[in-house]
Amino acid sequence: MDAGNRPTMVDVGDKAVSLRRAHARARVYLPPAVQAAIEGDEIRGPKGPVFQTAIIAGTMAAKRTHELVPFCHPIGLDGCRIEIAVDPAGEVVIDCHTRVAHRTGVEMEALTGATVAALTVYDMCKALSHDIVIRDVHLVEKSGGKSDYRAA
Repeated sequence: MDAGNRPTMVDVGDKAVSLRRAHARARVYLPPAVQAAIEGDEIRGPKGPVFQTAIIAGTMAAKRTHELVPFCHPIGLDGCRIEIAVDPAGEVVIDCHTRVAHRTGVEMEALTGATVAALTVYDMCKALSHDIVIRDVHLVEKSGGKSDYRAA
C-alpha cells in the first residue's frame, strides 16, 4: 500500500499550545407546520422544548467529536456555546462557538456541535413535518494555530 495514502492521525506533539477558537453555523428550514409551533423564541414540540434540547445535544456532541470522526484528537474543550434563533425567513440558525488552549484546532468540534444540534431540531420536530431541511453547515471562522480563517 502506498505509504502516502494510509489513514493516520496527524502528530501534533511538536506544535505549540495556543488559544484556538472556532465558530460553525447550520441552518434548518422549517416548513409551515413547524413554524406554526414556534412560541416566542422556542418551538414547543411533542418531545418538549426543541431549542433547549438541541443546545444540550450539540454541546455533548462537540465534547465527543473524537469518538465520531476517526482522526480527530481527543481534547477537553475549555468552552462550547450554542446559540439558536429563528431568522425573519423562518429558518433556524444554529451557531456553535468552541475554544481551547491546545496544540490542535477546534473546527471539527464546532461543526459537530452545530450539526448535531440541527439533527436534534429535526428529530424533535419530525412529528410535525418531515419536510424539514438541514442545510448550509459551514465553518464561519477560526483563529489560533497556523492560520486564521473567516468565511467570505
